[in-house]
Amino acid sequence: MAKKQSARQGTIALNRKARFEYLLHERFEAGLVLTGWEVKALRAGKAQLTDTYVLLKDGEAFLLGSNITPLNTASTHVNADPKRTRKLLLHRKEIARLIGATQQKGLTCIPLALFWKGNKVKCEIALATGKKAHDKRATIKEREWKLDKQRLMKDFNR
Repeated sequence: MAKKQSARQGTIALNRKARFEYLLHERFEAGLVLTGWEVKALRAGKAQLTDTYVLLKDGEAFLLGSNITPLNTASTHVNADPKRTRKLLLHRKEIARLIGATQQKGLTCIPLALFWKGNKVKCEIALATGKKAHDKRATIKEREWKLDKQRLMKDFNR
């Protein structure tokens, strides 16, 4: 039996600011419609998800603001647009759930990561609410306490 590949092993790009800026609720896995040069660039790790968001329009989901830098060798004959809008592939029920949550509950839909699943590129998206300044301070305080705790345990174990 083949060993199942985890999402962490095949990670292409992470949106690290998302966990700090937003409180994450529900996560979804979406496919991504890409062209050939984009797949080659993703294999080389040339993707960024900072300042990226998901637009839900006419019963479809789109990834806006993601940057996939084209390789010089792969895209010589194509006019490559690194910030083009890319379509996300989701089931109709998942899109309905996303639209309902964003319109009724006031949640935001943001991408968390791009990763390989087999030979397909997937995008992990999440419904999220923006954190207030005091929530961010609590996150920083908790992170610093974890570091201090690790330092104390390291000294204690010596």
